[in-house]
Amino acid sequence: MGKFVITQRKNGEYQFNLKATNGQVILSSQGYAKKASCESGVESVKRNALDDTKFEFKIAANGKFFFNLKATNGQVIGSSEMYETKASCENGIASVKKNAPEAAVEDQTL
Repeated sequence: MGKFVITQRKNGEYQFNLKATNGQVILSSQGYAKKASCESGVESVKRNALDDTKFEFKIAANGKFFFNLKATNGQVIGSSEMYETKASCENGIASVKKNAPEAAVEDQTL
């Protein structure tokens, strides 16, 4: 099972990464000023991960593929890494759907 890992950046902001069972990061958040906001972001990913309409498939200027997961209000709550192929990107979306809803949370800021 995957897990969310909450960390604190050098600038003081909090962020989370959703990691697959193999430890690979499959979704990363923006920076949050408050830890509680970061924790709310994790809960939002858990709620929205099973809704296909919340995933936004994108192609970067360099031709690589990535996706964003959006909340009900349309705000991006997580972004993927860059993928070489569309199929790999689709596998990343499937991994978020599989791992996020039941993922444990590991708080590394304690």
